[in-house]
Amino acid sequence: MDEYLARFKNKKKSFDKNIKFNKKIISKYITKIMLGIIFFLISIIFTNISDKNLLLYQEYVFTESLPFTKIKSWYEDLFGEVLPKNDNATTVFNGKIVYKNIEDYLDGEKLTVSNKSLVNSIGSGVVVYNGEKEGYGNTIIIQGVDGVDIWYGNLDNISVNLYDYIEKDTIIGETINEYLYLVIKKDNEFIKYEEYQN
Repeated sequence: MDEYLARFKNKKKSFDKNIKFNKKIISKYITKIMLGIIFFLISIIFTNISDKNLLLYQEYVFTESLPFTKIKSWYEDLFGEVLPKNDNATTVFNGKIVYKNIEDYLDGEKLTVSNKSLVNSIGSGVVVYNGEKEGYGNTIIIQGVDGVDIWYGNLDNISVNLYDYIEKDTIIGETINEYLYLVIKKDNEFIKYEEYQN
């Protein structure tokens, strides 16, 4: 009988610990949801106060680029990681793009690479554009955590989606032929690839 009571007490203690742990997790998610709802409600109230506020809100939302990476880092500082990181990942690339030749092209540069070469991201960030750009073909734009927008043009077999957060050296696609169009832009200033790597 004593043995049965001891096992019951141990099970009850572990059950109580699980309940406390689950309460912490649930309260964490409820806090996040409530913050989202509060932000949404404040936005609605702000835009309904006057037509001027609505126009200001629309102008900012439709013309300014939202700094997703800054919001993500702010969020992680306050609440922690959204998803656990996989520390078992292996690096295939070394943060650089291997090319044979580089020359100026439109706002950026044209790199001569191997035909149908795999293209890796040269920085971490959020995919803010995935589509066709005149002069660049099928293009991915990644807003980096360092505030730099990097355009990768002339791509095929794209492996990332809009608003994906990607780490440095993630394969984002492959070139259609032997050219990769690269535009690196910070604060509306264009940066050369070699300068960015230094």
